[in-house]
Amino acid sequence: MKVTIIGSGNVGATCADTIARGDFAHEIVLLDIKEGLSEGKGLDLWQSAPINYYDSKVVGFTNDYSKTAGSDIVVITSGLPRKPGMSRDDLINTNAGIVKTVTENVIKYSPDCVLIIVSNPLDVMTYCAHKVSRFPKNRVMGMAGILDTARYRAFLAEALNISPKDIQAMLMGGHGDTMVPLPRYTTVSGIPVTELIELQKLQAIIERTKVGGGELVKLMGTSAWYAPGSAAAQMVEAIAKNQRRVFPVCVLLEGEYGLKNVYQGVPVVLGKNGIEKIIELKLNETEMALLQKSAESVKEVMGVMDRLDG
Repeated sequence: MKVTIIGSGNVGATCADTIARGDFAHEIVLLDIKEGLSEGKGLDLWQSAPINYYDSKVVGFTNDYSKTAGSDIVVITSGLPRKPGMSRDDLINTNAGIVKTVTENVIKYSPDCVLIIVSNPLDVMTYCAHKVSRFPKNRVMGMAGILDTARYRAFLAEALNISPKDIQAMLMGGHGDTMVPLPRYTTVSGIPVTELIELQKLQAIIERTKVGGGELVKLMGTSAWYAPGSAAAQMVEAIAKNQRRVFPVCVLLEGEYGLKNVYQGVPVVLGKNGIEKIIELKLNETEMALLQKSAESVKEVMGVMDRLDG
């Protein structure tokens, strides 16, 4: 099992570290355009192998895609964060150009790989990678739902003063303030969360989850990396080990939930072929309305990229 991570910044390096510790990949390749960055982080991670007891070989290269040849799974974290004075259109244009170039190079050397997109804006960058690669939709997906669900569960664990291990939850929709948390599908060891927490407190947690990324940017002055990197690694593991885990993942919808030609986070089964199945939950009217609103927001951003691309 060969895994490549494009982008050796904090998210990419954390993803590589988590995968290496899992010890299920024989080779992990880090690639970046910055001279020496991937080589240094790859070497640092390989030197931690005797300490953390793994055999996965981690290697880094500068902008040499031939070293990624034959990858089974490729995680794309490349892209720039939004800067002061930069419009949404500017960010989309810049990152779409990066993701387009990266995807073209990746599929040249690994035409049978599964693509996991982490670059932002997440939903539209997944659209970009799918459009460029022309891979079947089961092999192109975006990482957002696992991260958003993790934040939601962490906040709930804190509020309830319990272990986060016992909380199961589901989120749908786009990555950002149009995400659709589903309290009806949130449980604590099988107990509906609504029996354990006041509705007002639960709603406050949901609102905090929606702006979870922004909260960290305000605190650190930069985007998060431990949770996003770990979330992407969890997807890699599920595919590499054919675990058939059920996760919320950004994927192209073609009629599911009554939505067409839009990228949304929905529950899926992740296995050796990537997305093995899209699970359609029986949403109530309120939940479906929120999902449709989220889809409209994502379609608007997709339209921005299409216009810029055109």
